[in-house]
Amino acid sequence: MSGRPESNSPSEAEYPPAEYGLLDVSVTNVIHSAHYGYIYCMALLNNDGKEKDGGSGGVQLATGSGDETVKLWDCTLKGPVCVHEFECAQGAVLALVAQNETIYAGCQDGYVKVLDLETKTLVRTIIVQEGIDILSMSMIGSDLYTCSADGWIKCWSASFDCTASWQGHNGIILSSFIDVKRPNSARLVTGGNDNYIKVWEVDPPKPRKEDRRLLPKSHDSESFTDTMTYALSKFISIPSVSCTSSHTEDCRQAAIWLKKCLNQLGAHTSLLPTGEGKNPLVLGIFSGTKGDKPKPRVLFYGHYDVIPAPRQGWSSDPFTLTGRNGYLYGRGVTDNKGPIIAVACAAADLLSRRALGCDLVFLIEGEEECGSTGFRETVGRYKDAIGDIDAILVSNSTWIGEDKPCITYGLRGVIHCELEISSNHPDLHSGVEGGAVVEPMFDMVRLLASLTDGQRTVQIPGFYDHVRPQTEEEKELYKLLSNVTRRPAASLSSRWREPSLTLHTIEVSGPKNATVIPGLVKSQVSVRIVPDQDLDTITKALVAHLESSFEILQSPNNLRVFSRARFV
Repeated sequence: MSGRPESNSPSEAEYPPAEYGLLDVSVTNVIHSAHYGYIYCMALLNNDGKEKDGGSGGVQLATGSGDETVKLWDCTLKGPVCVHEFECAQGAVLALVAQNETIYAGCQDGYVKVLDLETKTLVRTIIVQEGIDILSMSMIGSDLYTCSADGWIKCWSASFDCTASWQGHNGIILSSFIDVKRPNSARLVTGGNDNYIKVWEVDPPKPRKEDRRLLPKSHDSESFTDTMTYALSKFISIPSVSCTSSHTEDCRQAAIWLKKCLNQLGAHTSLLPTGEGKNPLVLGIFSGTKGDKPKPRVLFYGHYDVIPAPRQGWSSDPFTLTGRNGYLYGRGVTDNKGPIIAVACAAADLLSRRALGCDLVFLIEGEEECGSTGFRETVGRYKDAIGDIDAILVSNSTWIGEDKPCITYGLRGVIHCELEISSNHPDLHSGVEGGAVVEPMFDMVRLLASLTDGQRTVQIPGFYDHVRPQTEEEKELYKLLSNVTRRPAASLSSRWREPSLTLHTIEVSGPKNATVIPGLVKSQVSVRIVPDQDLDTITKALVAHLESSFEILQSPNNLRVFSRARFV
């Protein structure tokens, strides 16, 4: 028996669904003032039992509110516990959707804030349509669908490009969800205040040519070579090009992948935020075998970002690891993903045999190819987490030959210097003003020429005063290396133990054609220094030499010098 009265009349038999019961929420389960405003949206994050920074493993809840914040809650047996608060500062948070390590927060006035759960930072702001509220969002794979108060639906790719848009409703879109029935097809369901629920056929994003699973479950000593090659192939497949905005998300995914990879190899790992819009640092620490004596602490520096890889000049896909003639090819194999994976696998091998005699700290950045923005500040901020370091291992150097491995145990320091010479005139026409004005370009050429003589000897006063003379032992060593590298010993000595000065660029204002007298000329110079040469002393001497040499010219133009020094 169904519990409903029998009837032969269809109209009489049509009853509303039976009420199964009421959900009674205990007062003890109510959190008062969880936000200072209405709570408009919630999203569940299932961490599959993995421990997350700032909270325990298991289920987490994200809530968005009119107070312009997103709060992250641990769902514990004793109730939700707030573990982090994101400041969106873009009006009320009206919609939330979460996937993996990312929360997308749809806000008033058409903004979507992309929040990273690992680093607890804002990584991107998507402007969907200024002035139009985002009321609902859904995701399938890496594609984000935004639904706005003007009835428009837009699809955003993993690189945050708008790949499709259409007007879905004649009114406000109030809700949406993704229905996946078949592997290669999906439906987006939307509901609006125009009294329609609409079902849209949408194409799931194409999977990358290689998945991004981590390492094989087995990575004992005998299989570490296979593990290294496998891991490198996955690492290379992520196009983490830091100088191109379209690859911003790829860079973040490379950091997340590397963090998980190092963790699986035995390191304690975390991501260190470097600031909004910048790629995080990956910190991984392999703890060595404990003994009677204190262990040295060695830091390995590397970078997971790469430079662009235009197809011209490549005989294979630069983001697919390819073996050919005994070599591995792919963007980042040498600079710098290959060395990172090689050292990590070596550390894991030693760790598995209880033979790692030091604490090995991995500090891997994602902005090296575009100036290491934020690196210095982040290292200072997380110095306690990094710890005291006894030695630094850097893989960004060269071998002495194609098949002769070597360890570079020292690099020359560097002083960067930028010069500007400007006139009090705008850019002039050489056919009108040529010969009548003192041209900044001639001043720059004369000034740069004063830095060295005809034998390429640097003319900065006191430049060579503290350079160590070459010992007989060194001379014999350079002879040996000369035989190995088939290069003259003097050439090797000049590259490795002698200071040098290099002119890098000359830039001019104006259209850069052959009829213009530029009113502004810039140049970049660098000085490489060696042990016993003091950075500050050489920097001051360089600036003083440039200023005094410019005075000798008695030019009406103006000179500005900018310098910075560091050890590499």
